[in-house]
Amino acid sequence: MLKEGMKAPDFTLPDKGGNMVSLSDFTGKKVVLYFYPKDNTAGCTRQACAFAVVYDVYRANEVPVIGISKDSVKSHKGFADKNNLPFILLSDPEMEVIKAYDVWQEKKMYGKTSFGVVRTTYIIDENGVIEKVFPKAKPDTNALDVIEYLGIE
Repeated sequence: MLKEGMKAPDFTLPDKGGNMVSLSDFTGKKVVLYFYPKDNTAGCTRQACAFAVVYDVYRANEVPVIGISKDSVKSHKGFADKNNLPFILLSDPEMEVIKAYDVWQEKKMYGKTSFGVVRTTYIIDENGVIEKVFPKAKPDTNALDVIEYLGIE
């Protein structure tokens, strides 16, 4: 997992509409960058919907929210449309960014070990430096935890 104070790796990935989005597009703004395992699963849907419910707070404070998973652009579009998600979802099927941010890790569930995306949220400052890391972010509280950390309303 990347640490606070490290330079955030830049990237360019397609969004739910197929448009290319780079982290460097947001230089000068704080960015909420969250990694999640899979579209349309219970925890990931709760987390995305929690961000959607409070998205006006992020927008009013000019803080972009970007979700990344290894799902396809088509999957992201369906996920966003089904759940009315107003923020950016980026597709990383090759897992280049997922691995660069060190969120592809060994996981244990029901006594079985496998590899997958560990739900993680990074706050990236205006200069592209990781300001805060929320490791193993909780789907139901992550969006509000970030708002509280940022001190925005």
